[in-house]
Amino acid sequence: MNERQIRNDGPHRAPEASTEALSTIELMNWETIIGAWHDATQRLEQTHAALRGEVARLTDELAVKNRELARKNRLADLGQIASHVAHEVRNNLVPVSLYTSLLRRRLNGRADDLEVLGKIESGLTALDAMVHDMLNFTADREAKLLPLNVPALVDDVLSSLRPQFDAQGIRLIVDSPSSLVVAADPEAVRRALLNLVLNAVDAMPHGGELVVTTVACRDRVEIEIADSGPGLTDEAKRRAFEPFFTTKASGIGLGLAIVQRLMEAHGGGIGVCNCPEGGAAFTIRLPRRKFAEAAA
Repeated sequence: MNERQIRNDGPHRAPEASTEALSTIELMNWETIIGAWHDATQRLEQTHAALRGEVARLTDELAVKNRELARKNRLADLGQIASHVAHEVRNNLVPVSLYTSLLRRRLNGRADDLEVLGKIESGLTALDAMVHDMLNFTADREAKLLPLNVPALVDDVLSSLRPQFDAQGIRLIVDSPSSLVVAADPEAVRRALLNLVLNAVDAMPHGGELVVTTVACRDRVEIEIADSGPGLTDEAKRRAFEPFFTTKASGIGLGLAIVQRLMEAHGGGIGVCNCPEGGAAFTIRLPRRKFAEAAA
């Protein structure tokens, strides 16, 4: 009887153990599935965040490109207008200058009349300078790349203005390597430097400190012209290279726009900031090309 019961009890317990094992396996499978789902969800969230960040970056980049394209289109329109006006004004300046020269010979010895004529000639000279700037701004000039010794050019430009520095009480500090040669257009770089140095001098009518620094980076050369003047307002910094914007009583606001175009023709650029100790600093950047590339 006991053996029979034992034998009969055995088969009834086996299914219970199998069910428990099956439930454990199913539970483990569900945990694995849920864990995989959780990992996949996290990866999707990370991918979504990365894509959202990339879309935001590309949107900002597109907005910058659109603003740059709009600026170039405005510059092109301004260039056409300025070119037409400049040519017309210059055509009329030639005979007027000739007539003033003839009048000066006739007024020889008449001091009062000659003084009035001198003021007229000064106005014509200023007008001719304005026309010259407009024509340079509108000219589609390519940089003629030649070996350029940057420190020598800097020294030459500053030496030519030394009498003005002395007369105005400006202390000059130059920090430049003894030799640094790049492929650039010497006349274009000279004009850019002269313009920036003269702007710095204008910012210090009662004297100050002018610091010119040349830095050789891996892929470019930077020339910084810093003054100890009053610095620039936020609007002046933002619009510094905008054609026809100026904070001066005289001038038409093309000097910095021309410098920017000259640097862009080299594949470089120009930047501006206020110095921590006061004053403003303009930095022009020239790419360091191999001379074989420059000649190609």
